[in-house]
Amino acid sequence: MKAKLARRSLLAATPLLAAPAKKLPDFTYTVAESKEIKESFGIHRQYFEGPTDQLKLLVAGSVTLNPGTTPHPPHAHPEEEIMVVTEGTGIIGLNGKDKAVGPGSMMYSAANKSHDIRNTGKTPLTFYYYKWIG
Repeated sequence: MKAKLARRSLLAATPLLAAPAKKLPDFTYTVAESKEIKESFGIHRQYFEGPTDQLKLLVAGSVTLNPGTTPHPPHAHPEEEIMVVTEGTGIIGLNGKDKAVGPGSMMYSAANKSHDIRNTGKTPLTFYYYKWIG
């Protein structure tokens, strides 16, 4: 449960409540430059988080789920979100409806809509996520 709360707090939109954050610069990150967090469900990488010229908040990262795991139960948050599965197989739940997913699958969730992802396969499932508030 602690790891689940850590990820949720890491991905929360707390910068909106704090002092204004510095605008994200133009950049290219490699996986080696991401912030890696080892979790009970696998590995979470945070690439960036902050405001842009057009958005109050933009967050991007990736998660590699071990077989049979999920990073958290279905949840909702104020950011819109896109998830892109790059390897493995699993289920994405969106507004109470489950759909089998694999490499190339993509999810869009509007703000405050319930969603989750689960690795139902026998190999790791990796997905990239992008969240924002306009």
